Amino acid sequence: MLIAFFFRLRAYGLAVSLRELLDLLGALKAGLVFADMQGFYYLARTILVKDESQYDKFDQAFADYFDGVQSLDLFAEVPQDWLRRELDRHFSEEEKRRIHALGGLEKLMETLRERLKEQQKRHQGGNKWIGTGGTSPFGAYGYNPEGVRIGQDGNRQFSAAKVWDKREFRNLANDVELGTRNLKVALRKLRQFARTGASEELDLPQTITGTARNAGMLDLHMQPLRHNSVKLLMFFDVGGSMDEYIQLCEQLFSAVRSEFKHLEYFYFHNCIYEGVWQDNGRRHERLPVWDIIHKYAADYKVIFVGDATMGPYEITYPGGSVEHWNEEPGATWMQRLLGYFKHSVWLCPQPQSYWHYYASIGVIQKIMGERFYPMTLEGVTQAIKKLQEKQ
Repeated sequence: MLIAFFFRLRAYGLAVSLRELLDLLGALKAGLVFADMQGFYYLARTILVKDESQYDKFDQAFADYFDGVQSLDLFAEVPQDWLRRELDRHFSEEEKRRIHALGGLEKLMETLRERLKEQQKRHQGGNKWIGTGGTSPFGAYGYNPEGVRIGQDGNRQFSAAKVWDKREFRNLANDVELGTRNLKVALRKLRQFARTGASEELDLPQTITGTARNAGMLDLHMQPLRHNSVKLLMFFDVGGSMDEYIQLCEQLFSAVRSEFKHLEYFYFHNCIYEGVWQDNGRRHERLPVWDIIHKYAADYKVIFVGDATMGPYEITYPGGSVEHWNEEPGATWMQRLLGYFKHSVWLCPQPQSYWHYYASIGVIQKIMGERFYPMTLEGVTQAIKKLQEKQ
């Protein structure tokens, strides 16, 4: 039972084990789900998928196995220009009566596959091709009593037999730029939990054991709350070429704030020099880097965020800063920080395909060694693994 489903999941790249398949079969035998495809989907995903970043693969494998039609990725197959909204067409009741359904979901999907093979350009207002504003069963912003809605923003006629919008977890693929949600998924791997502070939480196992030993007399045991014990320092490059990545950096900051209790953050421009700041409205009030080294313990994890796009002299020469005269090169201050904080990485939002165009990125990469990563989900995941390594 479900052996073919198991192998389909493996074919889509999911590391599913026999133990997890047996757990799923056990859950079905226990009656957790019965005659409910959506319920089975969530049950199977909960048991078989170990990482949220794999949800997209699971969705494709599940649809391919059970529907036999959803393995088509229409957002790759259908050019977005075909679905561009240029008009709102209002259909009279007489026009609607003249339009007939193709005859069931199976016939719809068979016809859709034929259209994908044959269609070569954008169509609008027609009754056959994938397009907009017409009576075709395929497309957006038109009318058909039984069609496949593709790329439309929300319901209009409430008559689609299938809604083919982007999958809910599509943005968790490893090579896409980050959003707050999948950043949190990646950052959770850096968590190390410990119990500190006052005992405010009920220790249920010890309470049960103590009560049993006490012949049934209640024996309450309390314990400190469980917190993420990882301490994190972040340095954000701001201004200039980094303005393009403000939203991405805000998403990263939001995710980090929600995941780490012990967080300190600072700003710099282009490269670290002798001073950084915590308020961009008062950036002239600099905190000496030496104070950071003296104040924070060496077990802090450090993440630098910047596109490393500048003149190489801004890193390698005294006086290279574009904002002030720095007595020592930025490279010297970077090496001091890296020498003290052994667990450090650099995240670069600049697309990796452009890195070879900037000599400054090569200089920062050389300073960071193997700790320079692109700001993608895969890059953040690799950076988190590096921060977890023992020095």
